[in-house]
Amino acid sequence: MEPPSPHTTADSFALSLATTPVDSRPAAGKTTRRRKLWEIPHKFHCPVIGTCFDVAELRALMKKLMHIPHGTSDFVLHTTAVGNSESRTPLAELLQKQLEKRYPQTVRRFATARDTNSLRLLWREATAAGSGIPGALWATWTHPACDAPLEHEVYADIHMIQHQIGSGARADIKMLNKLRTENQDLRQQLDKARQETSSLRHERAKDERQLNQHIIDLRAELSGRDAAIAHLQQQLEQLHAQLPELKERQQLLQRASAAEARNLLLSARANSLEAEIGRQSQRLQHTEEILNDYLMADAAATECSVTNLSKGLAGKCVLCVGGRTGAIDAYRQRVEHYGGHFIHHDGGVEESLHRIDGALSGADLVICQAGCISHNAYWRIKDQCKRTGKPCRFVRNAGLSSFERVISDACAEIT
Repeated sequence: MEPPSPHTTADSFALSLATTPVDSRPAAGKTTRRRKLWEIPHKFHCPVIGTCFDVAELRALMKKLMHIPHGTSDFVLHTTAVGNSESRTPLAELLQKQLEKRYPQTVRRFATARDTNSLRLLWREATAAGSGIPGALWATWTHPACDAPLEHEVYADIHMIQHQIGSGARADIKMLNKLRTENQDLRQQLDKARQETSSLRHERAKDERQLNQHIIDLRAELSGRDAAIAHLQQQLEQLHAQLPELKERQQLLQRASAAEARNLLLSARANSLEAEIGRQSQRLQHTEEILNDYLMADAAATECSVTNLSKGLAGKCVLCVGGRTGAIDAYRQRVEHYGGHFIHHDGGVEESLHRIDGALSGADLVICQAGCISHNAYWRIKDQCKRTGKPCRFVRNAGLSSFERVISDACAEIT
């Protein structure tokens, strides 16, 4: 007589565990306490066991209570656990304890539902979120408010979710096969890259050997050059010994070079002094011109006083625009000598042109040094004086004598 096969033994083992009498269970919605695993309808045990336990965990739990023959398939384990859950068996109690231990927070959250509608909303929220479905399934089917319609609704939802998971698993398998193909292609590319790298490594080793040989040749050549330099140095020393006056000639040559450098330095300094003398001569000439202007101005002032110009400017405000920087104090003295008030603007050289408007508005007489101001200042002064009817004298020469004549003419007009 042949021994039974492993599959026959496993199947008979599953049947022997599943054929136990069914306990009576309370109807859904007729009790106030949560139902146990063996108290929910038997057709719901399959989704509970399949969803809440993986095969490895289920095998470990069943080994604690019974002997499992070698080679028992995962399907036999599953059907055996489902069959033992129909009544209060030791395995059902162990599974019940494990489920309560695993999902306490979800059970407490679902316990807040006081009626079937509230329980239905919690279940739909869990399925919409897509996470925590095993705990929500256990908490819903064992809840006292779970009636027959809700049981079948949950059963339909979990059935479709399992179909979707199976479809996703098939897509994952398809993607896995694609990734395997890509992985194989990448491995081929990697092997090719390794071969290329090995070839490059050999070429690099060959180049390094050639470079090392070239370095050896260069070192030999350098050694030959050092020998040649030593020989030439020896010949040079021999020449120095044959020409004892060579050292004195070299010293004289160095002294001549130093003297030539000093000569160039002195020439540059002489040129600098000549340029400074020229600048000082120009300053002297300018000072003499200012002095002559002062002398002429004094003579003109004397003449003006003789010709009965005693009243002078009579407190008038004279605006001088432009002029020489060194002659501004002289301008001021001549205006104040004739009893006037002097103000000055440089015509936009350094001062802003916007300040000239205020100076023009407060002046009684404007003297414009036309050769010492900008074009914008010239046209601005001319336009405003023409518009306001203010007297304006344009002077081409910025000397003190020209300024003195304009002041004398103004004094004569006032008198």
